[in-house]
Amino acid sequence: MDMAFLTSYPVLNNDLTLLPTLQALKLVVFDVDGVLTDGRLLYTEHGETLKRFNVKDGVAMKLLPQWGVQVAVITAKDSAPLRQRMKELKVVHFYPGCHNKAAAFNELIAQLGITSAEAAYVGDDVIDLQVMPNVGVALCPADAHILVQRYCHLVLNKSAGEGVAREVADMVLASRMPLEQAYELAQKPEFEK
Repeated sequence: MDMAFLTSYPVLNNDLTLLPTLQALKLVVFDVDGVLTDGRLLYTEHGETLKRFNVKDGVAMKLLPQWGVQVAVITAKDSAPLRQRMKELKVVHFYPGCHNKAAAFNELIAQLGITSAEAAYVGDDVIDLQVMPNVGVALCPADAHILVQRYCHLVLNKSAGEGVAREVADMVLASRMPLEQAYELAQKPEFEK
């Protein structure tokens, strides 16, 4: 465990069930707009949608599966840039254009043979409340909608698009080992392939 990192989250001291739940996670599900991006949609003169992703999140989403925690993305939007980013990150469990997030989530945990208690969900807006009340750990960016914050076990320090997935990954990994150990894999040349 990395207590130096974890002590920056007082909620872990107040809720004694949260740390063991983080340690037992087998899946982290991310929303996109307002979580992995800042929530802004930019349109070109040709009507193409542009999104800005944080490269730090990419490291997190590639690192978690190497430590036994699957990563999924369930998002109501779909676009070419989004598909490209998920392909680059090798996100296997990707549900674009999904308006019934609860159905997608239930399908995914059944496919993986895990319970909802072994999953975390990271969302920012009310559509994410289809899933968040039913997972082991619900998390949201610092600037998430107030209703979402009310359902979260933990409101993150980072705001949308500022490295939310990285903060979540650090928390999950720090619950299991020193971060130096966790990031040894990311320092190897083959990690970026």
